[in-house]
Amino acid sequence: MADDSTESKPPRVAAAQRSAGPRRAVRKARRSRLSRVEIETLYSRLQAKLPDPKGELEFRNPYTLLIAVVLSAQATDAGVNKATRPLFERADTPERMLALGEGEVKEAIRSLGFFNMKTKSVMTLSRILVDRHGGAVPRERAALEKLPGVGRKTASVVLNTAFGQPAIAVDTHVFRVSNRTGLAPGSTADEVADILETVTPEHFKLHAHHWLILHGRYVCVARKPKCPVCVIADVCRYKDKTQPSGAYAEVPLT
Repeated sequence: MADDSTESKPPRVAAAQRSAGPRRAVRKARRSRLSRVEIETLYSRLQAKLPDPKGELEFRNPYTLLIAVVLSAQATDAGVNKATRPLFERADTPERMLALGEGEVKEAIRSLGFFNMKTKSVMTLSRILVDRHGGAVPRERAALEKLPGVGRKTASVVLNTAFGQPAIAVDTHVFRVSNRTGLAPGSTADEVADILETVTPEHFKLHAHHWLILHGRYVCVARKPKCPVCVIADVCRYKDKTQPSGAYAEVPLT
């Protein structure tokens, strides 16, 4: 039986398919709507506002950071911290987590959404770390992304925060700020991450995602952004900026 390749199709159809090629291959990559000077200005002001930004998830070591980020999906950092404080007192290594057992872990994170699925991810990735990595969290993206519950964003957070690598993680806050400002407009988190990795100057990359996350969490909020007190409002491309109404207090990033 003839297969569905171009060789089995009429010459004109086959030629058209070969010339068209994959749609993704010819799609023009998106890029920042800001100039290099504006990008430098944006990051410089966020840096001046918060010179040494820190993430808000609590952790003790690379393993507990990895677990906290996995648990943070569809949950707030505050909620994750409340659940993990007593959990990490009892289990701060993959060996101790496995010894604790699935039932105890499930009970500890019951307050979080999708706790059944997250429990399985925690236990499985802990087993993999023990069996394949000597109980250590790998420092390579490819190895991290093979772990259950770990995607590009989680891997980037771990690489950046635990190991000091200049990776940029894109969560809902970074996605919103990047699109509103025009810094990295994209329809998916991966598109935004690709642009951020390309346009962010090297000397800002280590802290870039922390600045963007905190700016999105406390200033460029979802429903009513605090544009009157935003330090990057003049370079931002957002058309529907909010106007002052009453007295706006100084809004901290943390």
